[in-house]
Amino acid sequence: MPFKPKYKITNKIVNNLTKIAAGREVIEQAKLIPKWELKLKKEARIHNAHSSTSIEGNNLNLEQVTALAENKDITAMAKDKDEVLNYLKALDSIPEYAAKKIVDVKLFLKIHETLTTGTLRYQKDCGILRDRAVFVGRRIFDGTRFKEVAEYIPPKTKDVPRLVSEFLDWLNSDKIKEINPVILAGIVHYEIARIHPFIDGNGRTARLMAALILYKSGFDHRRFFALDDFYDENRSDYYAALKTVQTDKGDITRWLEYFTDGVLYSIDKVKDSIEKIGLTLKIEEGERIELTQKQIKILERIQEKGKVSNKDLRDMFGITRQAMLKEISKLIDARLIELVGKGRNAYYKIPD
Repeated sequence: MPFKPKYKITNKIVNNLTKIAAGREVIEQAKLIPKWELKLKKEARIHNAHSSTSIEGNNLNLEQVTALAENKDITAMAKDKDEVLNYLKALDSIPEYAAKKIVDVKLFLKIHETLTTGTLRYQKDCGILRDRAVFVGRRIFDGTRFKEVAEYIPPKTKDVPRLVSEFLDWLNSDKIKEINPVILAGIVHYEIARIHPFIDGNGRTARLMAALILYKSGFDHRRFFALDDFYDENRSDYYAALKTVQTDKGDITRWLEYFTDGVLYSIDKVKDSIEKIGLTLKIEEGERIELTQKQIKILERIQEKGKVSNKDLRDMFGITRQAMLKEISKLIDARLIELVGKGRNAYYKIPD
């Protein structure tokens, strides 16, 4: 049976989508200088990696995640570090995933593998559909001992390949073109959580896929939004919203009301940050410099890696030293990057 999501567009969803569109317009029209655009993107990347892994029990705090995002080492359990580093890698790969014409099973499994490599009990479970039954549970104390209580029993193992195939067929069909991208992301998030196609890492995969949909649709093409913060701030509400679908016999309307609440929350946070920047920095017209695509990618790479050498950048673009210096000089003159050191040990970084 083909996949067909069951939901209604309620007044609450309409109101949320209207406010989301208005807030996003403010963000899209904002004339941000490159260093502030990079700052917002960096913050969203760190917050998403922290919150999405924290929801599933990762012990690293925001400061530790920030350090890992800046390629610094920290003292922590290897599994916790790997979960965060994997999520950061998957977030950075979203443009690469979005460049694919369709989200097929191969890409879907690749995303899961990226998120879970080195973190599962059995490495063979990374990047493959589950081959045994699982359940979502919680530990409770019954007065004498702790026991595990099943909160959700996912579909049978034998049905998973078919359910994933039907879901991806729908996701790659023309039917989705008429669906608002926020609603589409919410459907994708829920359906992956419902099928629970993997032994572990289903929540991270669902949240990453929702972010991919928002990027691929052009809704979050600048990658400013940290939706996972909303879920992590009140996990009980997050899980309760997911469980409403069971109560409502497969109708995801109440989940979509919650999901659009989260997108609006994220939009408002970015909008508030931009408005504060506009009020406090008093940006001069001369600061609004135009950058080439190469210069934007250079800034993004330095932001991602923390520091890079001239050779790293030449290898990245396959251009000569002289051509690279021409691109770099404008960024240095605009004080968007700085050169540290001399000779072979010299590198570029974002000024503190």
